[in-house]
Amino acid sequence: MAVWDVPLFVLASAIAATGQRTAVIVATAWTVAVTVFLGLFAVVTMTAGWGAVLMTAAAAASVLACLVILHGSVPTHWLMVGPFRIRPAPAGASVGRHVGATAGQIVVFWGLALGLVPALLVWVETRWMLHVPLPAGVRITGIVLFVAASTVGLWSGAVMSTHGDGTPLPIATARRLVVGGPYRFVRNPMAVAGITQGIAVGLMLSSWIVVLYAVCGSVVWNAAIRPHEERDLEARFGEQFRRYRIQVRCWVPRLTPVPIDQSAASPVGASAE
Repeated sequence: MAVWDVPLFVLASAIAATGQRTAVIVATAWTVAVTVFLGLFAVVTMTAGWGAVLMTAAAAASVLACLVILHGSVPTHWLMVGPFRIRPAPAGASVGRHVGATAGQIVVFWGLALGLVPALLVWVETRWMLHVPLPAGVRITGIVLFVAASTVGLWSGAVMSTHGDGTPLPIATARRLVVGGPYRFVRNPMAVAGITQGIAVGLMLSSWIVVLYAVCGSVVWNAAIRPHEERDLEARFGEQFRRYRIQVRCWVPRLTPVPIDQSAASPVGASAE
């Protein structure tokens, strides 16, 4: 592998510096391939765990750099195509249908993002010999945090599905702007709740990698998903959403809710989910 590293990474990187796009792709593909190999090697041998972590970070940086070089920026719109593109929920659907769809989304999302993925990460963390047990008090804090965040998430989903004519996810986004419930305090209560849940799961599982996974998820959501969702909300709701965006912060909740008369003045309520 070291022999192949010279032409496929060292020389390819040098050529890429001259602007050769093919060399950029070759160097990035090789970095990703080495990362996968090292990760599997660390799983099988239970050694080189920190090397696998560092190579994973290097591969992620290489992929981002490759996209910027090839496209001028990271094409985040690729994340919003096909089944993930933003589209309003079906017109005329009943509240019960929206509630049911929201419940299904929560079951699938929580099961995957807060169950399956963390379990896999903990297994990898253990195989890589990187697991660091945390004090019992930290795990108890994680449980309390998870319950609180889950309560906010369920509350947000209930408000969105009963008052927004849609669901919290972009694939069946609300047809009405909802300023109510937790949305009176923060623009993205379900995102805040989800990230907090992820961190809480990491604490409960005594896994720093799961905590890092949750933090990275918040960065990806904030940088790649939220701008597209908010552009869609502004396009559909105009001044009503712009006024809401000024009054309510994205991540940091208000100490006091948006005045109730402001909500009543809006023909429909607000979500940045």
